Amino acid sequence: MDVAPPAQLVARLRNVLGPDRVLTARSDLMAYECDGFTIEKNSPDVVVFPSSSEHVSDIVRVCNEFDVPFIPRGAGTSLAGGCLPVGGGVMIVLTRMKEILEINLRDRYAVVQPGVVNVWLTQALKETGYHYAPDPSSQGACTIGGNVATNSGGPHTLKYGVTVNHVLGLEAVLADGQIVRLGGPAEDAPGLDLVGAIVGSEGTLAIVTRVWVRITRNPQGYRTMLGIFESVEDATNAISEIIGAGIVPAALEMMDQGILVAVEEAFGFGFPLDAQAVLLIEVDGLEAGLDQQRDEIDRFCKQCGAREVRRAETVKERQQLWKARKQAFGAIGRLSSSYCTQDGVVPRTKLPQILASITEISQRYDLKVVNVFHAGDGNLHPILLFDERDQQQVARVLKASGEILEECLACGGSVTGEHGIGVEKIRFMERMFSADDLAVMRRLRDSFNPHNRLSPDKMLPTAGACGMEQTHPGRRAAL
Repeated sequence: MDVAPPAQLVARLRNVLGPDRVLTARSDLMAYECDGFTIEKNSPDVVVFPSSSEHVSDIVRVCNEFDVPFIPRGAGTSLAGGCLPVGGGVMIVLTRMKEILEINLRDRYAVVQPGVVNVWLTQALKETGYHYAPDPSSQGACTIGGNVATNSGGPHTLKYGVTVNHVLGLEAVLADGQIVRLGGPAEDAPGLDLVGAIVGSEGTLAIVTRVWVRITRNPQGYRTMLGIFESVEDATNAISEIIGAGIVPAALEMMDQGILVAVEEAFGFGFPLDAQAVLLIEVDGLEAGLDQQRDEIDRFCKQCGAREVRRAETVKERQQLWKARKQAFGAIGRLSSSYCTQDGVVPRTKLPQILASITEISQRYDLKVVNVFHAGDGNLHPILLFDERDQQQVARVLKASGEILEECLACGGSVTGEHGIGVEKIRFMERMFSADDLAVMRRLRDSFNPHNRLSPDKMLPTAGACGMEQTHPGRRAAL
């Protein structure tokens, strides 16, 4: 740490929270120097742990008094540097705000604090006949507050939509410390959609402290299948055939051979290791018609060259297939000591083209890349394997990642589907949006966050700098 935080700042924060909820020791701060995007690191100067909206409000007011930047953080599972403290400052860790405050089945909503882990709500609803639809692959660790920040998706996005489609209202602390409530349990709140503006704003507009989420009735039935293919192209052709026929699966996920090997070695699910790709396909809804959809999907897969289509005949078999998909990232440690996950989006018909480009880029940069992704909506997650102790490999990973995202744009897609822009992808904002578009976005941010102390140097490019080269000079000096 370049400069120690002033004693008065620390004293004020401890007065608000108590001494055990304020960290300043270098050894403690190192745990918060990065999120899931481990390539870029920087420690905060102070880490605090509020347990209420009032705590967050008081922390923000203290930071403003001392002209210190502040940034919220959940579980740190972000994969784009979304909670990287670029210029140091105070990190507000929300993981102690972890209560499910209300579950209202009659009106179909739940109220949660931002530190509630996604799967906790799933478990709380397990015997009720309802569920919370957004289910990121990291749902066993990621928090709902973080899902709101990045507008997370997940395997069931294809049918059920992303986080914003399931958020009814928010309580949030603004950049001046004011606590506001936007929306609520009632549908279709009048006025401007400020809830929609905050969801996906990556903590640059407000710090969310309470969320009203829509809960969804469980479908009557499921049909879950695993299509096994001799080539990635055959698998992607099957995706186009299924969607083109008007079938909208609840989920349509793809894993290539590289990730299959790791998953099989880790968990022994019985995957064929010589297959080049598998599709995990699930349809749900009323029992009437599900067998017909399953049979049509089976036929499309085999027409496109599937060697075999396995069916989950029991609840246990279905759970095993989903366990394989959800734990795929955890198996990557068998392949590499470090990895960087990208998050591009392309039209479904462009999947063969972009996957071929990823293969070419990986060969050119001498990097191994494996793929596991939401194939149904074209949301790619190529995983670049490397050793972060080797700076040459790090440099190659960054260049290769950039080229993959450039190819996504060339295909008519986007550089993020659910991970957000963070610090990693700021330079692409000027590729996707015009100067006028970005100016309007900045005006919106400035209306919420006029002094830019809240999550500075995130999401929107700063004049004269972009991407990970951005810094926030003077902020560190302010401490």
